[in-house]
Amino acid sequence: MSTVRKILVTSALPYANGHLHLGHLVEHVQTDVWVRTHKMLGNQCISICGDDAHGTPIMLKAEQSGITPDALTATMQRSHEEDFSAFAVAYDCYHSTHSKENQTLANILYQRLHANGDIIKKSVRQAYDPVKAMFLPDRYVKGTCPKCSAHNQYGDNCEVCGATYAPTDLIDPVSVISGATPIEKESEHYFFDLPRYEKLLKEWTRNGHLQVEVANKLDEWFASGLKQWDISRDAPYFGFLIPGTTDKYFYVWMDAPVGYMASFQKYCELNKVSFAEYWDKGSTTELYHFVGKDIVYFHALFWPAMLAGSGHRLPTAIFAHGFLTVDGQKMSKSRGTFIEARTYLRHLHPEYLRYYFAAKLNGRVDDLDLNFDDFINRINADLVGKVVNIASRCAGFINKRFDNVLAAKLSEPALYEDILSARPMIIETYLQRDYARAIRQIMECADKINQYIDTKKPWLLAKDNARLSEVQSICTMGLNLFRILITYLKPVLPRMAEQSEAFLNCEPLRWDSVDSPLLDHVITTFTPLMVRVEREKIDAMLADTKALQV
Repeated sequence: MSTVRKILVTSALPYANGHLHLGHLVEHVQTDVWVRTHKMLGNQCISICGDDAHGTPIMLKAEQSGITPDALTATMQRSHEEDFSAFAVAYDCYHSTHSKENQTLANILYQRLHANGDIIKKSVRQAYDPVKAMFLPDRYVKGTCPKCSAHNQYGDNCEVCGATYAPTDLIDPVSVISGATPIEKESEHYFFDLPRYEKLLKEWTRNGHLQVEVANKLDEWFASGLKQWDISRDAPYFGFLIPGTTDKYFYVWMDAPVGYMASFQKYCELNKVSFAEYWDKGSTTELYHFVGKDIVYFHALFWPAMLAGSGHRLPTAIFAHGFLTVDGQKMSKSRGTFIEARTYLRHLHPEYLRYYFAAKLNGRVDDLDLNFDDFINRINADLVGKVVNIASRCAGFINKRFDNVLAAKLSEPALYEDILSARPMIIETYLQRDYARAIRQIMECADKINQYIDTKKPWLLAKDNARLSEVQSICTMGLNLFRILITYLKPVLPRMAEQSEAFLNCEPLRWDSVDSPLLDHVITTFTPLMVRVEREKIDAMLADTKALQV
């Protein structure tokens, strides 16, 4: 008997200033499939997430909406949880960074880093809005690029020439908030001394904890030299006060990753699990973070250094993924391809998208393209035409001719074993996050099963009463093979798996459930498990999306 693994898995925390869009779902579906694979193996795999609820954008959006930041973030958290639930993304605990657990843990980490000598104070010059009486984050200043003279560029980098600079370098800068010309003002800030951890980080990033392409990218940052990291922001700010201060707040990226610990702390309180067993230095449990490639810097440099400096364990691995493009282009509001999760749900089945993303995710950091012609083809050809077709072809005969009872013997044990022999490789490809390869293998199995039914032609045999027992045998074989396929697809299509379990009248499927076939077993009446995607539904969804951007 293999040892049960103890695994904690996190996804990046959605920012609480807007609804989820399909780009978010790439990561959360990727995480959910991996977690479900482990749970089906019997591993203790806990998945946690929550809303990233602090920062200037949330404070300003709440002000524009005439509500408090607390009210805004509470509304957004409900929205995010509803969308995840609709897409069958099931976290064991979903919390918020604006919580007592997170404040306590952020303070503990900060105080330990401070005691280590890792926190430095120094004076900085920043853009300041004289009308709003507040310091301006980089992206709240716009102006002309100092390198290429492109107009209307943000205060941190130029989208035309790619140059990076300080907001104070902009030509003719203006405050995005008030339109006033910012002035420069000095303020004392708190910095985390990241360069002290360079040796530890170089070793950790090259020790199998990251994908190769991510480790290579980090080498570029090491080559240009690690910088001390500004972890404070001046009032007014929506966040946690830094201990010992009256007007300095933790920068959102300081307490956001601590939110993983806070969500788990909440889970521990509700489920009587040991927090220390998973987070203390020397922990033998496993910790995995799923993140987008744009936030690797925070997760693979700042976060491990903060954990090491505060006496905690480091992540077992960080899994980065690329961005979602739509029909080959960046998601765009003007083109109507910036699709919110809830807009999608009004028109299309959530498991279409889960399947499509799984069919394209390969465990690397490549961008993933949502091409709607390909989307229609994969759902209609694979799920409806191959998988569901097996059940619909066989179930009708069992329902009508044999009182819902399957045959007492398996007529083709060699074929059953052949389809079952794909199981170890499919599990392994899921665990390696190469879902695309797993889906290809599953569809190869589906092709073999459909070939078997085509060859046997039960619909012809059913016309001859003397051969009805053969029909029962063929359809029993087909439905048992369908059960194996649904087991293989269950991490990706949990809702369809539940419906199939109800139709087959069997226990919830795990990886070892299909060791024994269903024989002399009563099933229920078959109802369609999935219908074809119609192009009109996609067009209506895109039209809805465009209308929302007006």
